[in-house]
Amino acid sequence: MPKMKTKKTAAKRFKVSGSGRVRRPKCGGNHGMQEKSRKRLRRLRNNDMVHKSLAKHIKRMLPYG
Repeated sequence: MPKMKTKKTAAKRFKVSGSGRVRRPKCGGNHGMQEKSRKRLRRLRNNDMVHKSLAKHIKRMLPYG
């Protein structure tokens, strides 16, 4: 049986935490920073968790998940 290949697009975007939940970065933190408030940029730095209904699909794309 061949090994499962990693979906590289998913590997770049998601990480599985120690408890098994899937972490993702928040959107909107790449460009156009001058128009965004400091408060908004500070909140964009923190990672967010993926909803559990979608986490199952994402974990299937990551062989280590």
